[in-house]
Amino acid sequence: MANVRIVEVTEEDEGQRIDNFMMRHLRKAPRTLIYRIIRKGEVRVNKGRVKVSTRLKVGDMVRIPPVKVPEKIEINESDIPHSQLRRIEESILFEDKDLMVINKPSGIAVHGGGGMNWGLIEVVRVLRPLAKRLELVHRIDRDTSGCLLIAKKASILKDLHAQIRANKFDKRYLAIVMGRWPDIVLNQVKKINLPLRKDHLENGGWHVSVAKKGEEGKEAISYFRLESHLDGCDLMSVKLKTGRTHQIRVHALAQGCALLGDDRYGNREENKQFRKMGMKRLALHAQFLGFTHPATQEWMLFEAPLYSDFKQIINTLKK
Repeated sequence: MANVRIVEVTEEDEGQRIDNFMMRHLRKAPRTLIYRIIRKGEVRVNKGRVKVSTRLKVGDMVRIPPVKVPEKIEINESDIPHSQLRRIEESILFEDKDLMVINKPSGIAVHGGGGMNWGLIEVVRVLRPLAKRLELVHRIDRDTSGCLLIAKKASILKDLHAQIRANKFDKRYLAIVMGRWPDIVLNQVKKINLPLRKDHLENGGWHVSVAKKGEEGKEAISYFRLESHLDGCDLMSVKLKTGRTHQIRVHALAQGCALLGDDRYGNREENKQFRKMGMKRLALHAQFLGFTHPATQEWMLFEAPLYSDFKQIINTLKK
């Protein structure tokens, strides 16, 4: 077990969340452990307690406590199935010397943890061994497919994080919801403005719900647009103003329309019928991602093509 470390925040990490900062400095530690030591107050910034969402400033002094973690497992090409390496390589939508956009498949976590030695970022690091730094700019759920952005330089990561905080990203999703969305007609947009609270569970996970009156919750705003009626379902596009954990899933549930395939917030029994049709996962896809390229200042908009299971269930339910 290592000793306490005090690390000064440099310009390279300015604006980064403390949980991401800790993940970089304790690469061997499970994500659940990092969240736990932050919540318990063992991680301190300028001798004060912080939340997992606290952002760092240049000159901040971060206390990194001694933690007992498993022996480091070096992830190399032989540890990841060749089929997965090929699958991720083929999913790259764009790449230059500064960043990469990937159409993440459903079922792959963005990073290792929770019993998995590797996730998408570890795969990318194996695919690009000469890259000095590869970091996730944002995250999407394991069961969600679609656009995911990776930065190759600290300066690029910092700029993109600033764009996210300034609400300058264009993030749009495609979702299938169960039943009929209330009080809406085709192509109409409904704004959902319901604050969300995130409760941590004993197993290290979390459960998100709409904050009730008097409860502490974070602002969450989604814009749902009805694209088409399907058999027993509605196809919705969703534009996010905020990016809270499970925001789309919980906002849809609050309207009485759980996402198809959502076994956490939806109905497991109802979802079984769609598995027989080939849709064995959450019907949520990060379809569009737009941002200003930090190096060229060019506005970039990417569309991640739907995977075959998503296209198939839409076509099946249209019939």
